[in-house]
Amino acid sequence: MPVRITPALLRSALYVGILFALPTAARSQTAMTPAHTFTLSGDRFLFDGKPYQVISGEMHYPRVPRAYWRDRFRKARAMGLNTITTYVFWNAHEPRPGVYDFSGQNDIAAYIREAQQEGLNVILRPGPYVCAEWELGGYPSWLLKDRSLVLRSDDPKYIAAMQGWFTRLGKEIAPLLLRNGGPILAVQVENEYGSFGDNHAYMETVKTAIQQSGMAADVLYTADGADEVPKGSLPELPAVINFGTGDAQRSFAKLASLRPDGPRMSGEYWAGWFDHWGEKHHETDGAREAAELEWMLRKGYSVSMYMFHGGTSFGWMNGANSNGKNYEPDTTSYDYDAPLDEQGTPRQKFYAFRDAIARATGHQAPALPAATPLRAFPVGPHLESASLWRNLSKPVDSKTLLTMEDLDQSYGYVLYRTGLDEGDGGELVLNGLHDYAQVYIDQKLVGTLDRRLGTSHLTLPVMKRAATLDILVENSGRVNFTSVIRGERKGLTGKVTIGGKEPESWKIYSLPLTDLSKLRFLREPCQGPCFYRTQLDAPVVADTYLDTSDLHKGDVWINQVALGRFWSIGPQYTLFVPGPWLNKGRNEIVFFDLMGTSADVLKSTATRTFGATIAQRD
Repeated sequence: MPVRITPALLRSALYVGILFALPTAARSQTAMTPAHTFTLSGDRFLFDGKPYQVISGEMHYPRVPRAYWRDRFRKARAMGLNTITTYVFWNAHEPRPGVYDFSGQNDIAAYIREAQQEGLNVILRPGPYVCAEWELGGYPSWLLKDRSLVLRSDDPKYIAAMQGWFTRLGKEIAPLLLRNGGPILAVQVENEYGSFGDNHAYMETVKTAIQQSGMAADVLYTADGADEVPKGSLPELPAVINFGTGDAQRSFAKLASLRPDGPRMSGEYWAGWFDHWGEKHHETDGAREAAELEWMLRKGYSVSMYMFHGGTSFGWMNGANSNGKNYEPDTTSYDYDAPLDEQGTPRQKFYAFRDAIARATGHQAPALPAATPLRAFPVGPHLESASLWRNLSKPVDSKTLLTMEDLDQSYGYVLYRTGLDEGDGGELVLNGLHDYAQVYIDQKLVGTLDRRLGTSHLTLPVMKRAATLDILVENSGRVNFTSVIRGERKGLTGKVTIGGKEPESWKIYSLPLTDLSKLRFLREPCQGPCFYRTQLDAPVVADTYLDTSDLHKGDVWINQVALGRFWSIGPQYTLFVPGPWLNKGRNEIVFFDLMGTSADVLKSTATRTFGATIAQRD
């Protein structure tokens, strides 16, 4: 039987160097990196047979510009971390069935190697479901095209898709396991499954798929809230627990009662929180969190804080919450009030955590790297515009409504068009609106409906002559939590009635907004759903923010890269623009505003802005 390691023994032997016995940058870059072991002994971890305490922080490779990965890793070391934890995002890597992308921003193997080169080990969380306030919890939307496929279940079609994904991912991950000379200590099986269900046979299937893919690290584990451990865990695997500020003592006591001999680790210690559109920006008590972190470390427990650096859900990758009734889409910013802010600058919480780690471990962290430059740049007036109405693609003619998934579309908008005859009118009802719709008669706005507010109907005037009805629907972000994910198709997912009658035919326009090159820009005013083109002049390359406070609702691109969403309801009023995505000199900005006017102004600023929502300002 292994000797039980007390906290006192752990500190006296551990903190003289064993705790931070990590693969160094020099060693990781050699041709033959020595293999290591990571094992369990009672309620502790052992690295190469010696006591090891995981001090980790979560950071997601798609949310951090690739050029900044190394900077963020160095800042992790400078806070006292020895490990980085990351999810793997299936929808980023397999955008279409059997089509894989591990290049550029999606090069997860490069991300893991860079972590190792900076002296960090890695904990991998490949899902397949990840939550993460990420679009559909990381699932690719094409899984929803087959309405008989059941996500996150033992449905054979879902299992086959998961196994195919894991097999391909395993080719990237297997060489990076600790025993193969890489930095991956442990791999999580599924993710907080106890908050979703209790199908242990399904969990066993996920575990087997990970093992067969070659991704099985020396330690496989599950993660749940302490109260959900019985439902989400597997008896043969260690269980770690997730919780927020103030819940450490209760959660660890609960874990000890459920797993007397298992490791003591917080898989997610929530060091902040995320934001929904139309709600307040979250800030949490950093001093209280630092004290709780120190308490855990002095107990000898392992910890992974969620998030160390949140970053940005660039493009359309934000998720949403829903319990089946309400709908709460997340903002583009994933700042999370984390120790590093969205731009990578340490906030006061960073220093409080660094001091707490140093006190608990007796280890002084390395110095911080230089600050990343942040500047404001001149942005020209938008002299060119392109009306959505003049830039529609060829429609699909259909007797029935089609969702985005039916159209092989993941993100963006869908325009549903039908005819109105003389005498038509009355109540327009959109059953299954996912998520936000603007309704037009002959291209004039007559109303807005919003799943977030639970609105689904409005009154149309009685037509004095034939007219065209357009319903422009936005995917505001697929739900990433609860069983709602299983039906989270986008567009008009139910029936549409006008005065109690269903239209007999539709023209349906797919608007994924993935290619802006075909837009026909003109030097003339544009009002309504419009694209605007302008330029930003950067005499030097540096980070900046785009101030969207004078815009309404839409999306922004810089040099044809989608930055994310803006919405006047707040709380986010700036979009992060990474310096490496800028050119020295001229940079093209395009923004799409659903309610655009000639008064729309976009500015560059060196100040991140989270403000009061419209309700708060009123």
